[in-house]
Amino acid sequence: MIEYINANKDIILASGSPRRQELLQALGLAFTVQQKKVEETYPGNLKPREVAEYLSEKKASVFSTPSKNQIIITADTIVALNERILGKPSNKNEAAEMLRALSATSHDVITGVCVRDAVNYYLFHGSTRVTFEELSDELIAKYIEKEQPYDKAGAYGIQEWFGMVAVKYIEGSYYNVMGLPVHLLYRKLIEII
Repeated sequence: MIEYINANKDIILASGSPRRQELLQALGLAFTVQQKKVEETYPGNLKPREVAEYLSEKKASVFSTPSKNQIIITADTIVALNERILGKPSNKNEAAEMLRALSATSHDVITGVCVRDAVNYYLFHGSTRVTFEELSDELIAKYIEKEQPYDKAGAYGIQEWFGMVAVKYIEGSYYNVMGLPVHLLYRKLIEII
């Protein structure tokens, strides 16, 4: 059973993502944003869901231990096509290559989340299966030109016009694809607050 959350701790969202900030605000939670630079590298033997959790934990570990009245939330979203991780594209060609690979097929969007309190790191992830329509080269080029999706795993944002026309259907949480499995995060916060 889902209950109303009565947050009595200071919540720190350690993310510069405007989408994550928007989703946390929509939950009605008061929070502050703090960011620290983290090298997003990981061991090569991890499965995609393990990578997402590993990186979210790594982002939480660079902060000092929170006080007993604080909680730190970090997250990392990856796109996996047949277990191959598609990160954030570094240029136009890489973005186009990723979107062509995703065209007319299904892929997984996995968001790892770490909630850290004074004692524990709570790790979990959300996974959503996304299926794309077949995409023309013209559509891909226009999207990259207009939106420059270089800050997005897999080179796209589902909440943008591209997502509206490219996504045929999803299995799982839409919000997870935006960057935060809010239903899972909410349940975890109820447990620990």
